[in-house]
Amino acid sequence: MKKVINNFSKKVGHKIKVERTKKDLTQEELAYAANISRSSMGLIERGESSPTIETVKLIADALKIDVYKLFIFD
Repeated sequence: MKKVINNFSKKVGHKIKVERTKKDLTQEELAYAANISRSSMGLIERGESSPTIETVKLIADALKIDVYKLFIFD
């Protein structure tokens, strides 16, 4: 089960990074807009930290996208 969660965290983190780069934002800029630390943003994007749904919502709002889009994987 841990491997499944870890894989999911990596997919969400990658999706956040993809959406961030589409908007031409740095990790620091997105972290500031989402009111989280830059180091936390880095951990989330690398899949080394599993963000709460509240944090994912803050990130989606900062990216100006619907939260569900962070859970659609190509």
